Amino acid sequence: MQLDQHLVDAAVDQMNRRWPADQYGGAAAVYLEDGQILTSVCLDNINAGVTLCHETGAICQAYTLDKRVTASVCVGREAGSTEIFVLAPCGICQERLALWGPEVQVAVGDPAGWAARTLLEVNPYYWASRFAQGSGWPSEAEHLA
Repeated sequence: MQLDQHLVDAAVDQMNRRWPADQYGGAAAVYLEDGQILTSVCLDNINAGVTLCHETGAICQAYTLDKRVTASVCVGREAGSTEIFVLAPCGICQERLALWGPEVQVAVGDPAGWAARTLLEVNPYYWASRFAQGSGWPSEAEHLA
């Protein structure tokens, strides 16, 4: 499945269900290879060291289901605002998504709102390529080794 407005809307819907408009809100949505959408939110905690990104829950659920992630989006909204913004995946979430290869699409902020980019486009100098067996990007098996 390709990243599209339907996936962005799923993340926005999850955000709006979880947080009232007067609070900061955020959520993520991923497409699985079979078209299923998983959504998740961050885990906030007074101890910042145990917080998790919005994407983490959906990524872990996909892995639990043994399904490939093909696209991911993370959205946010400032407290009291109606403006929705798209956040590119942080480095840690790029690592999590890398399990499914360089062609996973991720949403990035763009003057038009958002744009789809592959992980390879977002991270053209991926460090783990050094350990790939000839493909330029580590395979799923190499990620799990």
